[in-house]
Amino acid sequence: MISSEHLILKPLSHDQLIMYIKNDNSLETALKLNPSRKIISPELREALEETILPNVADPLKNHLFSTLWGIILKIENKMIGDICFVGEPDNQGEVEIGYGTYEDFRGKGYMTEAVACLIQWTKTQNNVKSIFAQTAKDNPASYSILVKNNFEKVGEDDNLFNWRLILR
Repeated sequence: MISSEHLILKPLSHDQLIMYIKNDNSLETALKLNPSRKIISPELREALEETILPNVADPLKNHLFSTLWGIILKIENKMIGDICFVGEPDNQGEVEIGYGTYEDFRGKGYMTEAVACLIQWTKTQNNVKSIFAQTAKDNPASYSILVKNNFEKVGEDDNLFNWRLILR
């Protein structure tokens, strides 16, 4: 777990991910959290079922780089979003991150704080030298989180901006 002033980031186990996918508040009950209202996008559901769950179940993989990390707002004792790595560091020591804030908690600075937490944790991992992220060009809220955390835009295509933060 990672903790900051307002948040706790909790990496989810395989069983917890299955409860997350059910989206019936069983995860919140198991974690002794207040219920959350989340929408699991088709893209996230596919990633969970086809990539995240198999990688978390693989004993040869570091599950911290494979799982979703639930973002818990301390004051409300409630999950307000999630953040993840898109796999383990590559040969150059780069990891990719992705994140999402539940609708009721957007625009309050929580994801900026969560990304900052994950950056600090990542700096303690000897095999990680940089963090990569992609954001939709039409989602300024998402890319402002990266800008506030000192990511630099390193490229783009028709729909996406590419971002990188060098750690070492």
